[in-house]
Amino acid sequence: MAEICQRGMYKTFPRSGKNTSFTHYCPGCGHGIINKLIAEACEELGLQDRTIFVDPVGCGVFTYYYWDAAHISAAHGRASAVATGACRARPDAVTIAYQGDGDLGAIGFNNAFQAASRGENFGCIFVNNSLYGMTGGQMAPTTLEGETTTTTPFGRDPSLTGHPLHVCEVFAQLKAPVYIARVSVADTKRIMQAKQAIRKVFEIQRDRKGYALLEILAPCPTNFKMNALDAAAFCINEMEREFPLGVFREEGRGMGEEERGKGEEERGKGEEASVLSLRPVPHAASCHDLFLEKDAAPAAVDDPSFPERRFKFAGYGGQGILSLGLCIAEAARLERRHTLWFPSYGPEQRGGSANCSVVVSGTPIGSPAVEHPDVLVCMNQPAYERFAGDVKKGGIVIVDETVPVETRPPEGVRLVRWPAIRMAEEFGVPKAANTMMLAALKKLECTGLSDGSLEKSLVASFKKKPALGEKNRELLRKAEQTEF
Repeated sequence: MAEICQRGMYKTFPRSGKNTSFTHYCPGCGHGIINKLIAEACEELGLQDRTIFVDPVGCGVFTYYYWDAAHISAAHGRASAVATGACRARPDAVTIAYQGDGDLGAIGFNNAFQAASRGENFGCIFVNNSLYGMTGGQMAPTTLEGETTTTTPFGRDPSLTGHPLHVCEVFAQLKAPVYIARVSVADTKRIMQAKQAIRKVFEIQRDRKGYALLEILAPCPTNFKMNALDAAAFCINEMEREFPLGVFREEGRGMGEEERGKGEEERGKGEEASVLSLRPVPHAASCHDLFLEKDAAPAAVDDPSFPERRFKFAGYGGQGILSLGLCIAEAARLERRHTLWFPSYGPEQRGGSANCSVVVSGTPIGSPAVEHPDVLVCMNQPAYERFAGDVKKGGIVIVDETVPVETRPPEGVRLVRWPAIRMAEEFGVPKAANTMMLAALKKLECTGLSDGSLEKSLVASFKKKPALGEKNRELLRKAEQTEF
């Protein structure tokens, strides 16, 4: 098996400028299992030299580093469209599109549905972990009713966001697909069944029989906020209740009434329980969970005298950029201001570009987009080069002193170089560079928010580790004594 996997996948993966034998997937993630099964099937069937993989945007974005075959990277949601072009241009090839539930079920649903309706000659492997895994655990079309995500902090409410999307059931209504099935990788028995289903997808493409869709239910421990065993149990006990496993179409025949009835029966088990009785999946830190007290952040109150301020925070993932922006937004909520926090990520899970926009206003906000910030905070050179030219006249750019400033910001914009990274290292807490940047914002008095609210928001962001919250408050006050 080790030899097969070695031939099906590269020996090392040259990600982030260095060779490594580790993938980028989190421990317990279903993608790692699925990637191995795909590599084994491709190699065992002798199809490596014939296979074209279409790589998605999402947690599977780096599969071209792992599978030893041809690859085409697709834009978000467009893997099925790109696969259509690939299989038509190279009818002799085995074309496989790899997509997640956000990638296929949301922005890419029509691309995938129409490709299936046409009966294009490619296989689609669709990974369903019930949420947007790469970008922090937001609700996806497949999120379960009652499931907690970062955008459904009180559980998915069908009256507000609709019911979970059943992709296999929808596609099974079409005439053209020759194979539609749903499997899982939550335990050993299911993994073996998934391997056989993946082999079948490759065999169908090898023999040019038509379109095949394989949905794979997969655990996501990081965004479920569970350990690997509990995440697998959630996949089996909750996800499979909503998405029953089975074959929905095979060689042009729809799922028989007996099998369909069995699936519905499985879905109906436990229906006497309320939707809210689902074991909630705790969500990642968001604007909704920094404060535990019921009235800690009261509703916003209109105050036309408070001018709108727009902020942009940018740097590498892991520098605390998003948390810094969130801290400003939470402080504004404490003062009953209208506020929006809008994050943006690169395709990398760690170490890639990251930025967020924050808008604070005394009146309702029309858009979270910040194209011309009043305040720009940059933690690295790419961030400065990308955003410094957009700052409004009269605005301010705060940049870490390690960043080379080869071009000045626009006329009328103040530039402040601040030793955030150096101070954090000298204080013995290298990860506190974002707290050092918060100190600069306080000293410059450019947020329009009180020191008390900023400190309270900072401490609240460490609610699970109160000692760290107080430590960061001390570091914040110490950093404020530094002169510009």
